[in-house]
Amino acid sequence: METVSIQAKHYWTCLWPGMSELWWRGRLSALPAAVAFAAVVNALLIAKFIYPGWLSGALVMLACWIAVAAWVVLTVRAIRELPLLLSPRQASTQPDRFAEAQGAYLTGNYALAEEALTAGLSIEPRDPPALLLLAAVLRHTGRLNAADALLIEIPKLEAAAAWNLEWESERARLERDLDARGELQEGSDPEASEESGPETEPEAENVSSAEHDETEAEPATLPIDTALKTFSADDEDDEDDFNQENAGHSEAA
Repeated sequence: METVSIQAKHYWTCLWPGMSELWWRGRLSALPAAVAFAAVVNALLIAKFIYPGWLSGALVMLACWIAVAAWVVLTVRAIRELPLLLSPRQASTQPDRFAEAQGAYLTGNYALAEEALTAGLSIEPRDPPALLLLAAVLRHTGRLNAADALLIEIPKLEAAAAWNLEWESERARLERDLDARGELQEGSDPEASEESGPETEPEAENVSSAEHDETEAEPATLPIDTALKTFSADDEDDEDDFNQENAGHSEAA
């Protein structure tokens, strides 16, 4: 764990409960504590100076001392947690595995790279280089939608402005892969429709016109479950027709 240099102005945010987390990390989970403390302070001021007869003086004084004690405890805790808010990597006891993730990515070991990046982002989730490298790992492993969602969120970070060039490069690579996937899907659709066409045509001569119309109205590409049910039903009908023809021949004989 390295020593984090903190300036005097950084401690001003610790004087109000929840303000340091909101200011430095943007954590909305600290907003209820800040709002609750403001409500308590306003209520005590109103009870003490505006409506002094609203509550007894002893009760108001006791509430004031409780509020002061809570403020001291929350302020001390905020001061102790301030290094983790300003520089989580330096203040953390866990090793920085970003270099390990880079080496694994360059050697093609994407599983190890993803593991190292996930461990680093658990300490500092607002690290643009680690997020960009994780997006590249997701792209190489075929999870293009996850990489796209991650690249959409990265520009929302304040620290991501310095990595705009790298973000644009990774975005261009992802769009290239998305276009290639779309072309492959478009190229496979006509082949699938040609292969499924002869299988769905009726083979028996006694098929009614209504069933023939329903078969023609079905789309060329069906869900897997629906297609399997349709093909199995056609096979059962063909088998019944074959059994009936055999029975007729045996009776004629």
